[in-house]
Amino acid sequence: MTFSSLGLSAELLRALTEKGYTAPTPIQIQAIPAILAHRDLMASAQTGTGKTAAFALPMLQRLSEANGVPKGHVRALVLTPTRELAAQVAEAVRTYGRYLKLRSTEVYGGVNINPQIKQLRQGVDILIATPGRLLDHLQRRTADLSSVEMLVLDEADRMLDMGFLPAIERIIKQLPRERQTLMFSATFSAPIRKLAGRFLANPKSIEVARRNAVTEDVEHSAYRIDTTRKRELLAHLIEQQNWQQVLVFTRTKHGADRLAKQLDRQGIESIAIHGGKSQNHRTRALERFKRMRVRALVATDVAARGLDIRELPHVVNFDLPENPEDYIHRIGRTGRAGNSGNAVSLVSPEQRGGFSAIKRLINIDIPLHTVDDFAPTQTSPAANSPAGNRREKSRHRPRRDHGK
Repeated sequence: MTFSSLGLSAELLRALTEKGYTAPTPIQIQAIPAILAHRDLMASAQTGTGKTAAFALPMLQRLSEANGVPKGHVRALVLTPTRELAAQVAEAVRTYGRYLKLRSTEVYGGVNINPQIKQLRQGVDILIATPGRLLDHLQRRTADLSSVEMLVLDEADRMLDMGFLPAIERIIKQLPRERQTLMFSATFSAPIRKLAGRFLANPKSIEVARRNAVTEDVEHSAYRIDTTRKRELLAHLIEQQNWQQVLVFTRTKHGADRLAKQLDRQGIESIAIHGGKSQNHRTRALERFKRMRVRALVATDVAARGLDIRELPHVVNFDLPENPEDYIHRIGRTGRAGNSGNAVSLVSPEQRGGFSAIKRLINIDIPLHTVDDFAPTQTSPAANSPAGNRREKSRHRPRRDHGK
């Protein structure tokens, strides 16, 4: 099947061709016709399978064909849980819609609100926003949602959890009752599905893969290790296996900062991002990581959704997530668009229960390796220069244990 067979316009097809996209993914094949038919939608698919294009393309098509809406009014609203995801969606909308006469902008916290106000006053057709900053604009009366025709909740499971639900409800009260509502995510728990029914009208449900499934392109493994030795083991794995780009997840902001500094002192160039960092810092850190100016990006779950790095090879769960479903989103940063990936979890004794819950959720018996003795990595910044000088190799390697 081709994109043209889905009924997309010549302008959108031209943008897709220039982007190098030749064939739609399964989620796009099912979602695009349903959205063009004005159906409400609840769609789930594995991460990295093109969910953003699945709603952005038909949204752009519908808005470009509609008439009668005053210029400058917000006609489509996309809500995302993180700033990074908002920026990623906004970039995709601009890329796909480059040959359409539609204006879009993104608003999120952590940056000066005044440039956002200026853009909103100039008028936009598509607004991509995080809930908190959008509420700020609504309170200031700098955003008007009375003409919204389409609402998209991206990563809808997170958008509808207890942390975001009150904000979502306040925003939806500002929207017209007659609208099209789309919900996309990699995971939908049973309670979230029930809750979503409050916002959807006779929705079409699409599940491209088994619920809570992960891509087969990711290899999963785990190491049984004391909490006090996790940092040593992580540095050992990075050096021993010569990882040049690894995304590391911690549970807390403080833990991310501390681990990044420790790795950096060992000569493994690292930088941390989390909700406590300024947006400028987060943007610069991501750019440095994407350009491989640093080897390790240490992050909280702020990076578990919306972080799209081409061919990211390694993801490490330094701390297991509190919610097992967040494992799916974390490891979904690797193995994207058909590329292979490697997901490693460091499991301390007190986290064995959480590790078992993750295996049950994704229905994969992840190998749990036992670590014998290994030499702590002794490196210096010079040893890890971009030129790729020789790195010290440990004489001891982790011993594999496939026991549960």
